[in-house]
Amino acid sequence: MDTSAKRNLSAALISRAAPELTVVLPTYNERDNLPVVIEALREALQGLSWEVIVVDDDSPDGTGEAARALAERDTRIRVIRRIGRRGLSGACLEGFLASSSRFVAVMDADLQHDEALLPRMLEVMRSGEADLVVASRKVEGGDVGLGLSAIRKAGSSLANSLAKRILKVDLSDPMSGFFMVRRESIDELAPRLSNQGFKVLLDIVASGKGTLRIRELPFVFRQRRHGESKLDTLVTFDYLGLLLSKYLGDLVSIRFLMFCLVGASGLLVHLAALRAAMLGLALDFLPAQIVATFVAMTSNFLLNNWLTYRDRRLKGPAMLWGLLTFYLVCSVGVVANLGVANLIYGNQPVWWLAGTAGALMGAMWNYTASSILTWRKV
Repeated sequence: MDTSAKRNLSAALISRAAPELTVVLPTYNERDNLPVVIEALREALQGLSWEVIVVDDDSPDGTGEAARALAERDTRIRVIRRIGRRGLSGACLEGFLASSSRFVAVMDADLQHDEALLPRMLEVMRSGEADLVVASRKVEGGDVGLGLSAIRKAGSSLANSLAKRILKVDLSDPMSGFFMVRRESIDELAPRLSNQGFKVLLDIVASGKGTLRIRELPFVFRQRRHGESKLDTLVTFDYLGLLLSKYLGDLVSIRFLMFCLVGASGLLVHLAALRAAMLGLALDFLPAQIVATFVAMTSNFLLNNWLTYRDRRLKGPAMLWGLLTFYLVCSVGVVANLGVANLIYGNQPVWWLAGTAGALMGAMWNYTASSILTWRKV
């Protein structure tokens, strides 16, 4: 190839326009499903300008390696490997922001979403009549099919009802994980979106505060082909945290709300342990109080490790070290609580005001310090 031909080829590659559509596939342990869904996308998107961004949460089953192997054979496939980060919403957001397309879509990699609907969704977006197109199981023509168990169907219906009542979200299926949105809308909303939890669509619509033009299209939810669902009972707490955070206007984070919820449960554990130590162990109040304090702190640590910081969950020796640092953080938090409460009570002797201020100071210290020391990002 002569110099002129090489120059022309290089110029052609540099000037190649960005694809019109980016499909974001968040993955965790989807190695067997990924090649099948990629092939299904190739078939469904024939004649369109598209790319796929696989955002993998460092799957232990080799999903990331499988994605890179597919990307080596098709330049329309890109891969983001997330280390030390976990969660569907965060993965979707990273995929959205890594795209350069006019339109971005998200769908599951487990084959439960109907990829054949994507061209129709794109037509609606091109027409300019919507900023967001949602694939809904609840509008006429849509169905949950066999993809959800009876318990998950009931839970989904309850979640939909709560979203409509609390956040005034006007969607038939705010729990859908299959939608397409304008890239410019994501750029505008990104600073207000949470990277925690599983319900990124609800977050987008609630953060839009009624400014997004929305169109819903029906689809039938299919059964998972391989692997197991990533949804568990913890999703309920994530979801409730998202509802409360959005209801409060994003003034507090979902993680802080869950941390406070765990702290409130610690009070009940403390009282139960105190009573048990005094009656069962026949301890005087002071030693019983010390025992109850450590029992409550241990309970709070385990619950926070399981729920609040599930994306940074400590295991093995790191868990023991984390527990020790949590004891230290909470001990300082008690001092901060008492100091602020006494200061306020000394100036204005209103017991409930001083007590509340002290508790909030202790909670904020415990949350901030434990995020840095105990569950620090790796």
